Amino acid sequence: MRILVTGGAGYIGSHTARLLAENGHEAVVYDNLSRGHPWAVRWGPLVKGDLAERELLTKTLMDYRIEAVVHFAAFALVGESMQQPELYFRNNTLGSLALLESMQRAGVASIVFSSTCATYGNPERLPLREDHPTRPVNPYGESKLMTEKMLRWFEECHGLRWTALRYFNACGAHPDGDLGEWHDPETHLIPNILRAITGEIPHLEVYGTDYPTPDGTAIRDYIHVLDLAEAHLKALEHLGHGGECGVWNLGTGKGHSVREVVRVVEEVTGRKVPLKECPRRPGDPPELVADPQRAMAKLGWKPRWSSIELVVETAWKWETRKASLAAH
Repeated sequence: MRILVTGGAGYIGSHTARLLAENGHEAVVYDNLSRGHPWAVRWGPLVKGDLAERELLTKTLMDYRIEAVVHFAAFALVGESMQQPELYFRNNTLGSLALLESMQRAGVASIVFSSTCATYGNPERLPLREDHPTRPVNPYGESKLMTEKMLRWFEECHGLRWTALRYFNACGAHPDGDLGEWHDPETHLIPNILRAITGEIPHLEVYGTDYPTPDGTAIRDYIHVLDLAEAHLKALEHLGHGGECGVWNLGTGKGHSVREVVRVVEEVTGRKVPLKECPRRPGDPPELVADPQRAMAKLGWKPRWSSIELVVETAWKWETRKASLAAH
């Protein structure tokens, strides 16, 4: 298939574009490069453009004869969304609307959407299932939920074929060490642990050590980026075979605390992690863990890379190589 990957110069988008190409698909990346990286686009053409550039977007869909879209392009910093909600609704929600309208004009009727567990808000029960109430506690989660609602209405009114994949904590890197995570600012736990041991930052800030968890630190469900990429491939195949539209959680069903992850990093790298204990951040729940059974059953998908040891090993390999690779 010929697939448009919006945001394909970003972390998860680039891994997915690579996997699509490795499975015989043509992956055309559409990215404004405001937060993505040109060096991460190596498995297909790059069109530099914004979702708001509707004429360019429609032309790209038509010129490349795109058959389906995998939609990653979005801002994804919770703290930033609380400071600039307008930025998130304009970029994430209105950008998605522009994409859906361009798809209509170009006759493209299938989309896999990169969503988030932030659509749920504070959990009422765990593990989180897709039928859990959706009450986002930040504009980032709200902007993604609004897009999910648009997808449902475009299906109802225009026959759109869609899936929305709600990620939990994306992590890890490609095992060959030449593609991985590089954000500015970096907000994810594992890269910041690794940056602390290399001296790139003075220490890891641990937000909250008094949660009602076994060791007092927050528990999250860490899902390897390659498992996320594979789920997008499976979702495209699912839609192509006439499968039902809907929402799927992507996680492992198992949580790890901050202290657990620190301990695994120390075991894998043989280095001590400098820590600084800090107060809890507002809005951070003690525990977030997925129930991924629906994705496993409906998509025939199963996490294969997400043991926390393998996550850390691949992330560490990338961390030690990323500067030299990105420079080229």
